[in-house]
Amino acid sequence: MKRYLFLLGILVIIVYSCATASPVNTVKDKITTSANDTIRIANDELEYEVIIIEPGFNSWLNATALPRNYHSQAFLETKNRFYVSEWNNRVLQPQRFNPNLYEMTINYDPNINYGYEVNYLIYNYMIFFQNTYKQKLFGFVPLR
Repeated sequence: MKRYLFLLGILVIIVYSCATASPVNTVKDKITTSANDTIRIANDELEYEVIIIEPGFNSWLNATALPRNYHSQAFLETKNRFYVSEWNNRVLQPQRFNPNLYEMTINYDPNINYGYEVNYLIYNYMIFFQNTYKQKLFGFVPLR
């Protein structure tokens, strides 16, 4: 069974995943960046792919985001669970929230171990999004 994580418009995140119990730590993720500010992570063994397309995100990630391993994977998963839940609530309320910002729901299953890198990028995109577009999805938003 594959799960899809779509977020179109300014951001495109696609996650395909199998509900396998394989530990992610034993699998290498392939990370690709290009000049047009696209970040892609693919893991063929777990059958997922994350693509983030957002002007300025790649440079923000490299210059402003806290370094990898600053937060634990458990911290990132917890924050992502709240951020994605609120994001999905806003997608379902286009009369209250800008439908150009919240176009599609994100299928993020907290029972699947997506690994550190996927959670790191989703978390940092959510921080970038909230600061760039003056949104507050959940709790304290770090200003970076």
